[in-house]
Amino acid sequence: GVSAYAVGNACIAGVTNPLILLGIGAFTGSVMGLASGALITRFHGLPQLVLSIAIGQLVGSLANKLSSWTGGSDGLSGITPGKIFGVFAFDMYSRTSYIFSLVTLAIVMVLLLRFVRSPFGLLCRGIKDDSLRALMIGASAYPRLVVMYGVSGIVAGIGGALMAINTGVVGLDSVSFERSAEVLVMLVLGGAGTLWGALAGAVIFQVFEHIVSAANPFHWMTLVGLLLILIVIFAPRGVGHGVTQLWSSFVQRRRGS
Repeated sequence: GVSAYAVGNACIAGVTNPLILLGIGAFTGSVMGLASGALITRFHGLPQLVLSIAIGQLVGSLANKLSSWTGGSDGLSGITPGKIFGVFAFDMYSRTSYIFSLVTLAIVMVLLLRFVRSPFGLLCRGIKDDSLRALMIGASAYPRLVVMYGVSGIVAGIGGALMAINTGVVGLDSVSFERSAEVLVMLVLGGAGTLWGALAGAVIFQVFEHIVSAANPFHWMTLVGLLLILIVIFAPRGVGHGVTQLWSSFVQRRRGS
């Protein structure tokens, strides 16, 4: 959300190159991620959750108050990015927006997959599995968790930049609690701990939301809640983990035959 506002203001100020705007979004997201991560990662469990919610509410309140920068409750409009490479313009049919977002997603996923498999990423996975053992071998968890928050901020910042570029408006919904809750639902659907699970959860949620909201615009959130309950009961580790298990079983059977 903060990156979306930063990109919107930069575009209104005259910076219209979409690639530069993506860079602004990534930088703003990293700063916000490092700043919030330095506080949030000092705690665990319920205090960490409460702090995350509190920071989100604080940012939302500031966005509402700083109307000269954010447009307040009316939102920030008039965001008109230029052509990509001076050739591909953003039009009302959203073809350029779609391809631009898809290419950005592919590049980000490739970079994140390499990052996860790097020595730093493997050490962070070790801290996640057993922080005490990581501490015993001399790995300090806190600074690495802060860096991971910064990396998450970069990814979220790119998402905020894409939202501002593609829609041309930024509203308070970009920093609302509902947006954070939706992200959490996506993670639960796909499965925490894997990049592919997060991507699968996001796709499933978006497709399900559009179909259900079109069929029943007044009670679609109820159906989303029912979907989440079913996932938690029948696939507690997420759809991604279930698909991975099925694929592993299929491969083992093929090898056995």
